[in-house]
Amino acid sequence: MAYCSECGAEISPKAEICLNCGVRQITANPIPGGKSRITAAILAFFLGGLGVHKFYMGKTGQGVLYLLFCWTFIPSIIAFIEFIIYLTESDAAFAARLI
Repeated sequence: MAYCSECGAEISPKAEICLNCGVRQITANPIPGGKSRITAAILAFFLGGLGVHKFYMGKTGQGVLYLLFCWTFIPSIIAFIEFIIYLTESDAAFAARLI
């Protein structure tokens, strides 16, 4: 059994809403693979020109391309655009990127 994050009542581990108080339960990480879109966005902002965010997301080939062309600063521009995209998209859309 699991416990409600608000009232502490016993609930099913798969329950999305507590039947006792009606509060929606917060999942720790709804994105498969344990990747955080906020972490990916921060990596894209600070180290995006080197492709670190691509390596984090499991896209090694794209990360290598970013490394090969980092001297042109084109990957930095693309990474900044991806930073904005990661911050504005939903968790479900980010999870679809990981597949």
